[in-house]
Amino acid sequence: MHIVDGALSNPVVIGGVVAAAGGIAMGLRSLDIERIPTAGVLSASFFVASLIHVPIGPSSVHLILNGLAGLLLGWAAFPALFVGLLLQAVFFGFGGLTVLGVNTLNIALPAVLGWLLFGRFIGRGSPVAGAIWGGIGGAFAIAGTTALVAFCLALSGDEFLPAAKLVFVAHIPVMAIEALLTGFAVLLARRVKPDLFEGRVVA
Repeated sequence: MHIVDGALSNPVVIGGVVAAAGGIAMGLRSLDIERIPTAGVLSASFFVASLIHVPIGPSSVHLILNGLAGLLLGWAAFPALFVGLLLQAVFFGFGGLTVLGVNTLNIALPAVLGWLLFGRFIGRGSPVAGAIWGGIGGAFAIAGTTALVAFCLALSGDEFLPAAKLVFVAHIPVMAIEALLTGFAVLLARRVKPDLFEGRVVA
């Protein structure tokens, strides 16, 4: 799901930097000291999960877990996921530094939107109900990320349209897997540490 250096037009790259900087600023403002350990764990989980790539044609698929990050962190998912992307770019060359803003936006914005749409339901009702909403949020975040990646590629030239379509289709199975993983993670968290969702309910 990482877009590589040189694949995007300059206006798309610049727009991504500006939007990602705004999201990171919002995230840092909302990141209180009690949730820093959670942010660190989720950043590390994203870092490890997205290192395992399965090649499909000119693209590849991998787990992201951005839906879980959004549901637990809200806006703070932006800095948490940014750190993971930065480390991947520096140490493994995944994505790149010039497209770091675009990649951050593509992965973190759907995570935050998932929290805004479904976060209010995670801490309510039974743990199973929360897990179902968590699964929906996890699938939504992946769908949003693939749509944004495809959109960025399409904006950069017609020659990227086939790749943009392939990116979305290839990640349909990933949406199902992420829905299951996020749902089970929410179920476990609701049962052993329900306070993780305290204060994460969107009014």
